[in-house]
Amino acid sequence: MTATASSPASLAADALASARRTLAIETQALQDLAGRLDDSFVAAVRMLLDCRGRVVVSGIGKSGHIARKIAATLASTGTPAFFVHSAEAVHGDLGMITADDLLVAISYSGTSVELLTVVPLVKRMGARLIAITGRPGSELAQLADVHLDASVAQEACPNNLAPTASTTAALALGDALAVACLAARGFGPEDFARSHPGGALGKRLLTHVSDVMRRGDAVPTVPVTASITEALLEITRKGMGMTAVVDGGRLVGIFTDGDLRRLIEREGDIRALTVDRGMTRDPRTIGPDALAVEAAALMDENRKNQLLVVDGDGALIGALHTHDLMAAKVL
Repeated sequence: MTATASSPASLAADALASARRTLAIETQALQDLAGRLDDSFVAAVRMLLDCRGRVVVSGIGKSGHIARKIAATLASTGTPAFFVHSAEAVHGDLGMITADDLLVAISYSGTSVELLTVVPLVKRMGARLIAITGRPGSELAQLADVHLDASVAQEACPNNLAPTASTTAALALGDALAVACLAARGFGPEDFARSHPGGALGKRLLTHVSDVMRRGDAVPTVPVTASITEALLEITRKGMGMTAVVDGGRLVGIFTDGDLRRLIEREGDIRALTVDRGMTRDPRTIGPDALAVEAAALMDENRKNQLLVVDGDGALIGALHTHDLMAAKVL
């Protein structure tokens, strides 16, 4: 077949028209799928929640790619799951499946030879089966304890051949199952973070103030009797744009660059003054066990770049700067 060159304008128009057609077909497929959801979906969710072992998701070809993603989504949202390739299952990986497990088999035609070889063996050992197919009358659908209909009116492929709308529907159905189980288990953000400790969300939800705060000599601190000059030297040395003001270890105030400017405007000559004349009393603070993201929200709410950390008795134990949160990838 000889390809003909298209003008840039023609190529752009054709590409956009094709993309819009694809998205329209796949959107319609999802709307149709939502309209078909019934008690079978509820039964599938119950089976997933009641599973005493692990959820094994299997498929081959494009359905295998979808199965792998569904297994990953289930596992990261509170439903222990893993993927087994259908072809590998008939060559030894079947040994990974136990009687306590639940098999989710995905095949649009419902006639995948590999799956139809595996399914009777899995059911014989006592495991249960959820099948996701586009053919309710298929052999796989008939073997299932619960069948979920993921059929589509047409593929987005102009030849109606390449799995496109059908794989989108199967993937969305898997997401719907995972999210329904997530909600039923009360799986919250902190649970999700524990499954993703290396990701940005994990850092935000698992990092506490005590993990990132400055401690000891790194915390700018002066006594309440210090002069303004002494306070300025401490601010300069520690590089946080402020110093905490303490009385016997107990936090009584904070003195910032902004406080300095306001004090000069008010008093003029400040060389003979002590820091308590210009400090902000009873500043905003946070505890060491609070999440770092809470500290970030408090700074943002009060339009501050620094935040002091105190224990339950009000004693100063640390300090935070927005740079610390950025370095920890909390911001």
